[in-house]
Formats: sequence, structure tokens, C-alpha cells
Amino acid sequence: MKSVLVFLVLLAVSHSLLRIPLRRGKSARQLLEERGQFEEHRRTFPYDPAAKFLSQDKEHVLPMTFDPDTTYYGVIGIGTPPQLFKVLFDTGSSDLWVPSVRCTSSSCDSHAKFNSSASPTFQAGTEPFSISYSSGFVTGSTGYDTVKISDIYVEYQEFGLTEKESGTLGFVPWDGILGLAFPSLSLEGGTPVFENMWNQGKIPEHMFSMYLSSSLEGSMLILGGTDPSYYTGSISWVPLYQATNFWNIQIQSITINGNTVACSGSCAAIVDSGTSLIVGPRKDINNINGWLGASTDEYGDAVVGCRNVNLLPDIVFNMNGWSFSLPPSAYIIQSTSGCRTGFTSGSWILGEVFMRQFYTAFDVGNNRVGFAQAV
Repeated sequence: MKSVLVFLVLLAVSHSLLRIPLRRGKSARQLLEERGQFEEHRRTFPYDPAAKFLSQDKEHVLPMTFDPDTTYYGVIGIGTPPQLFKVLFDTGSSDLWVPSVRCTSSSCDSHAKFNSSASPTFQAGTEPFSISYSSGFVTGSTGYDTVKISDIYVEYQEFGLTEKESGTLGFVPWDGILGLAFPSLSLEGGTPVFENMWNQGKIPEHMFSMYLSSSLEGSMLILGGTDPSYYTGSISWVPLYQATNFWNIQIQSITINGNTVACSGSCAAIVDSGTSLIVGPRKDINNINGWLGASTDEYGDAVVGCRNVNLLPDIVFNMNGWSFSLPPSAYIIQSTSGCRTGFTSGSWILGEVFMRQFYTAFDVGNNRVGFAQAV
């Protein structure tokens, strides 16, 4: 009888999880490459993946760069009735923003825009909204409305409405961003969407998790817990490291064939679904790429021969006594222009390249991040 009750409890929790399908669209890089414009764009707007994690100032300006290689997005609704938007679910920021119908920038033309006058539940905010990043600014206003995610409604959610956007945003596959970092990072000063879900009793656990597939379809964001159908074995937990606003953890070392190649003596890294690659200090990244036999092309990418990919070694990330092995099939990115490694220079960030290999759970209630082998 006891086992039956346990099964029924687990079944009830499973059914109360919110599952948001994620799609892997073409990245801004792919679209620009198809038009022969990527190299010009890269020279005009240098990409600094760590810029978004700089300290924000008191003027409601959040330093941020938009990764040209991010590809995953899901659909949410804002307003009554819900107006649909494709959003990047970003664990590296805490705010929700989408374009407004008042946006005058050409980059907004390719995206859905929120019409506040079409929603009787909309309430205008009093604070301006501004995001600073390497290729310009996004500016606008704030407002409050009902946000629909999966089959639940989050009431009185603050969000940003952009009225001017940088041209680079015209090429991203999503309309806006929904941040999943901690409330203290919110530049809007309001309560982030996920926290409102928890506070309003919409989810069973103070936790969310992500499965990022290599395919166009099949990726999933799970709000309120974890879903064992997306991983094998058990979840290995790593406590959050130091007091930060981000999903910051400690890596003890990174090894290849038992040799420490990076992060000697440990280092701190942010787990970020809004960053496509694995990012680290130039010296460490150069050492990793050197072990892989990669050479640097004229644009700074670390390239390898596509024929040799299967001969490359696994790269092992050692964290909290656990070892997470990243095979070449995970860290080599193949495109029409050839093969490059999924490592670039900056502060330590574990982005999509890492998260595609490992189902990732973000446990707010226990201040930890968990990884399990993705199916």
C-alpha cells in the first residue's frame, strides 16, 4: 500500500510540472552567414560573452551582449487575450522584455510586438527600461500584465517594452528574453516571472530544469522540478559558489586524459542558457584548444579538421567530486564553413555546448545546480 501511495504522489507531482517545448531555430550567425554578412557584422559588433555579467549601475542599465549563436526559444503569452512571443529563456538575466508596437527600429519589424491597448489587463509602469550591450542600446518602458506560460497564468507580472532596438536583434530567432536568474539581478526592480510563479503557488517545487536537444525539436524547459525521461542515471548536485546573482558554481579542474588543462586550483563558472559556447580565460581556452590541435583562423575561431573530430579526446569537468565528460561530438560545432571548437575567451561560462550534453536542474530552494547525462 505504501509503495502505491508513493507512486501516486510522484505521479501527481509529475502532472503538475509545467513543460514548455523549446525549438532550436537558426541562429543570428547562421542567418548572417547565409547572406554573406556575418564577417562584416562581427567586425562592427565584437562579441563579449562576459559583458552581461558585469555589475549594473544605478541608472537601470544592464550590461548585456546578445550571443549570435544562441538558438533555443519557447512561446509565452502576454496580456488578455494572450499575445504570443518567442522568448529566450535566459538563466543569465532576471527580466522579461519583448518589443512594443511603439518600436521604431527596423529590427522590430521581424518580431512580434506587444500592443498594450489590446489588453484590458495591462497597466503601465513608471520606470524606463534600458539595456546596454556592445552593439548599442535597447530602450523602452515597463508595464504589468498577465503572462501565460504553458497552461498557467502569472498575474501582474512586470516586463519591459522596447521602443528602440539595435539592428543586431533583427537576426535573432526570438522576440524577447525571459530571465531565470535571481531577483536581485532584476534591473526593473520587480519580481521575476519564475519567482512570481512560486509565490503565487503555480509550481510544486522552487526549481526548474532544461533539456537542450541537438535537433530542431524536442528541447524542453520544465518549471517546478525535473523530468527523468530526459536524462539517464541520477542528478549530481553542485552547490552555488559565493554570493552572486547568477547561477555560479565552482569547477575544481578541467582535464584531458588525466592532465589538468584549465581551471587549475579551481575556478568559478556561471551556468548560462543565454550563452552558446563554453567561455573561459584566454590562457585556459588557448591551452584546451592546443590540446585539441586547433588553429586560430583570421576571425579568431579555433578550427579543426572535420575528418579528425572522432579522434579528439573527451574533456572532463570536475565539480564537487563529480566528473562530467564532454565528448568531441558535444564540443565541436560543424557548419558549412567547417568545424570549430565550442570554446571562446572571457570569464568562465558553461553555455549551450555544455548543457546539450547534460540535463541541467536549477534548484532555487536549495541553492544548487544539478547535472545528469542527457538522453
